[in-house]
Amino acid sequence: MKYVLMAVASLAVIFGFLFASNYYQDQQAEKMSFLAKDNISIFIRDHSRTLGSEDAKVYIIEFMDPACETCAAFAPFIKQMMDANPGKIKLVLRYAPLHDGAEGFVRILEAAGMQGKYWETLDLMFKTQPVWASHNNYQPEKLWQFLPQVGLDIQRIKKDMNDPAIIKIVDRDIADSKVLQVTKTPGYFVNGKPLQNFGYQQLAELVQSELAIQYPK
Repeated sequence: MKYVLMAVASLAVIFGFLFASNYYQDQQAEKMSFLAKDNISIFIRDHSRTLGSEDAKVYIIEFMDPACETCAAFAPFIKQMMDANPGKIKLVLRYAPLHDGAEGFVRILEAAGMQGKYWETLDLMFKTQPVWASHNNYQPEKLWQFLPQVGLDIQRIKKDMNDPAIIKIVDRDIADSKVLQVTKTPGYFVNGKPLQNFGYQQLAELVQSELAIQYPK
């Protein structure tokens, strides 16, 4: 009888977990219904770095590379749009290290995230790009001198950047970028809709169109 009760209790825990997991997924799908018509996970993975309110209804999904000069140029523009629409826009960063050696910079960034310094490190990398990544002239040895400025443990970065979990993240993002046919960085999707014609004005118009849909006056 004792073993029967234990078995019943175990099954109850398992079914309870499955119910809670399915309920959470259903809630997430409903919450992000603007992406439900597509495969949500291909745009947003559990590991994806995000910036902005959890209640935002406009998602800017950016496939980027910290060594990409255009990514650095667009970063303040996106923050301006977010500041102008508080709580309404969420930025989701994905990786597309398309150039030789770029994957190493992505892994450095993710390793910085393990120390709680992700966004500070990304800002620093963008700011110092002219020194270590000007016009695709990648010189990683020149990047290391700047990283202590945001309080990073450099030896730990060098160890963590080779963590299999980080390599898996990069590989997953690269695979998703190929499915979504991202061929250059930055590659933008707003609520799952690709930016067809690249440019500041075109991105702003796509974001504004989604804001008008999700937040009708």
